[in-house]
Amino acid sequence: MSAHNRRPSFSSSTSSSLAKRQASSASSSDNVGKVVAVPPHLAKKRAPLGNLTNLKSVSHNAAKSSVPPAMVPCATKAVKARKSSPARTRIANLPAAAHTATLIDVKTTNSIVPSNVPAISRTDATAVSSSMDVSPTKSDGVSLSLDETMSTCDSFKSPEVEYMDNTDVPAVDSVERKTKTSLCISGHPPIKGSICNRDALAEMETDSGIIDVDTDFMDPQQCATIACDIYKHLRASEAKKRPSTDFMEKIQKDVNSNMRAILIDWLVEVAEEYRLVPDTLYLTVNYIDRYLSGNSMDRQRLQLLGVACMMIASKYEEICAPQVEEFCYITDNTYFKEEVLQMESSVLNYLKFEMTAPTPKCFLRRFVRAAQGSTDEVSSMQLECLSNFLAELSLLEYSMLCYAPSLVAASAIFLAKFILVPTKRPWNSTLQHYTHYQPSDLVECVKDLHRLCCNAHNSSLPAIREKYSQHKYKHVAKKYCPPTIPPEFFQTQTQ
Repeated sequence: MSAHNRRPSFSSSTSSSLAKRQASSASSSDNVGKVVAVPPHLAKKRAPLGNLTNLKSVSHNAAKSSVPPAMVPCATKAVKARKSSPARTRIANLPAAAHTATLIDVKTTNSIVPSNVPAISRTDATAVSSSMDVSPTKSDGVSLSLDETMSTCDSFKSPEVEYMDNTDVPAVDSVERKTKTSLCISGHPPIKGSICNRDALAEMETDSGIIDVDTDFMDPQQCATIACDIYKHLRASEAKKRPSTDFMEKIQKDVNSNMRAILIDWLVEVAEEYRLVPDTLYLTVNYIDRYLSGNSMDRQRLQLLGVACMMIASKYEEICAPQVEEFCYITDNTYFKEEVLQMESSVLNYLKFEMTAPTPKCFLRRFVRAAQGSTDEVSSMQLECLSNFLAELSLLEYSMLCYAPSLVAASAIFLAKFILVPTKRPWNSTLQHYTHYQPSDLVECVKDLHRLCCNAHNSSLPAIREKYSQHKYKHVAKKYCPPTIPPEFFQTQTQ
């Protein structure tokens, strides 16, 4: 690809950008469908990442000033993709009887007989089964159609089933009892005294005030029965997937921490515009830092690394990930599609396709539930939003890489509780039990997060602050942060 065909880095004119957008829309109309253009006054295009080397001359507001005539949000494509999902179509085309039929009990019949086929007597069925020495290759019009590669004789040895109405409550109860017996599920309440039976801290006494957060056994997403094992594994594996803490000094020659912060601030805006889940943003930063830990990068290709890592993280986390063309467009077509795909391949091969990595967001879900045990619903929502705000602020700081993700999450909970209720000790026995951190372990990390929170209003990178100033995040970025934290809050409280 010749150099004279390349567009200047991080710059474009409005007319050329519009021409590229019209061509891109025309090429994708066959796959997505007819797309209605957004009026110019409603369009919001994410400006390309500014010059990384000129921090003072290029302001954040100036980067937002270039607005194209139209832009189709990714959410519209996601909705249309969901509507045309083949899986939904297959479920919708199922017969009505298939939705109401319920597998309820094991019977002694030799086959499943459809309702529109005359029933075969037991004597006839026995005669048929005894006369079948060879498996037939084709199914007749009376018996149930079987897989042509499956032996009919073997099918008689399988457990026979019968479909009956949902109203047969005793039969349903019978199956439930058999299932619980096979899976060794006990209906008795758990034994008190150990909130996490398989945890090393289970020896704590019952009168220590620890609140059990693993009580919702009906919600499969809570994984109440194995939650302790999951987070024990995350704590053990977080050290294996962490980036180097000194790659800027030892590896990078043309990139510094300020350029990294500008890139992440821009990626926060991209994630908001495409409505990506928070885990995608955290994984993106993790991939970027791990790649930079072993590969020297030119500043002109730093944004290319950012969009490639976000595309990988989107494929890992999102239900409907943005297409590679959208990542090219979000950079104002600074990079071609082939360049993004080539960088994606380079990142995947360097990381050895180890995409699963514990992030502060993984631990925040657990720690927030532990912290919400003694708070009401209103302050509980504010606590969750404020903790997420503080944890995302840590993404911008290169110096925060020295702290483990679980430590950052625990420190964010500590500081969030202090900001909401400055007169009360933020740490308690429940948090200590589930985080495995004493308050004295959080001193340095909490102080760094407190510094970031106090300086957020004067920062030249306002994406995270603007994000958490919205109503859906309870305006937590506008909350007053006390200038100092009492030292006694970091001391372990005696019982």
